[in-house]
Amino acid sequence: MNHPQGSELYIGMMSGTSLDGVDVAIVDFSEFPPRVLHCQTRPYPQPLCQALQELCRSQSTSLDTLYTLDAELGEHYAAEVNSALNTAALDRGDIIAVGCHGQTIRHSPDTAIPYTVQIGDPNRLAALCGITTVADFRRKDIALGGQAAPLAPAFHQYLFRSEAEERVVINIGGIANITHLAADPETPVLGFDTGPGNTLLDFWSGQNLGKSFDDGGEWARSGKIINNLLNQILTSEPYFVLTAPKSTGTEYFNPNWLTPFLSDDYTAEDVQATLVELTAITLGEAIRGLPALPANCYVCGGGAHNRYLLERIALALPECGLQTTAALGLDPDYVEAAAFAWLARERINLRGGNIPAVTRASHTTILGGVYRAE
Repeated sequence: MNHPQGSELYIGMMSGTSLDGVDVAIVDFSEFPPRVLHCQTRPYPQPLCQALQELCRSQSTSLDTLYTLDAELGEHYAAEVNSALNTAALDRGDIIAVGCHGQTIRHSPDTAIPYTVQIGDPNRLAALCGITTVADFRRKDIALGGQAAPLAPAFHQYLFRSEAEERVVINIGGIANITHLAADPETPVLGFDTGPGNTLLDFWSGQNLGKSFDDGGEWARSGKIINNLLNQILTSEPYFVLTAPKSTGTEYFNPNWLTPFLSDDYTAEDVQATLVELTAITLGEAIRGLPALPANCYVCGGGAHNRYLLERIALALPECGLQTTAALGLDPDYVEAAAFAWLARERINLRGGNIPAVTRASHTTILGGVYRAE
């Protein structure tokens, strides 16, 4: 397909572990910093969201269920791309490639035979939107002994690193992770999952309020932190003291993990306040354990909208400034979608997309499979 002269347009798609929907970003990389021409987030249709939640939380599933959802999700992603193109008044011929992360349903990098699974058939996506698609970004890193997560730090390095200050990017999706960007360009980038982000908060809100999330964290703010519960979780969960590289997912930190800690004596809002504190404390301790304390932390992901959570993170890190990535020129809602647009660009141009110091892979490698549009 012929693209316009100087075209550097890529589409990035991210549907994270919080299962709140699909983020789409159309990014122009013809200049630096790149420009986000259009971005949108739309929730999954409720039946699809429920099916994905059941799949992610179940210990087993049928092949029919798995591959039907894989196909359905591929078609849904294609509809989202077509919607974004229509809204942005762009022709599919303007786009070099779509980078589609897919929906993670299992992430198991530390088992005897490590694996990670993302669904959302890229063949259907490429066929139905008529644009070359890059997908399956994680399994090559796993094959090289890596964790395959987090992958966004390479994009954070490309876009956010500054020789003027030590920075940490905090991404709060279903799972929370951090990227340490040292001011010295020779210092390796570090990044890892710190533990639960929004996943337990969203579950508890749905269970008790019938709402998919606690808007602004106001319900959590109305509760009191249960110190005994918080300490029990922090001292009994081995993940929090593992050294990096490390990664996790909602197949581990989920309602089945949470329920054994709970008591009928706890009020629902107090549990919510405690879960906010769990995310804040584990992020704070992870950042304090870095080689250097950052001057500023920049938050992205859905958690950037939880005002109470941001206040608790700020209290856990009083020496560091705390802002969203909007201060660096990129809407916090679309950092990860833009990252997969960039990863698609790296794949098309045959450049490595992982950081071995982050994932523990044996070396840098080209990530993703290419599904050509006809």
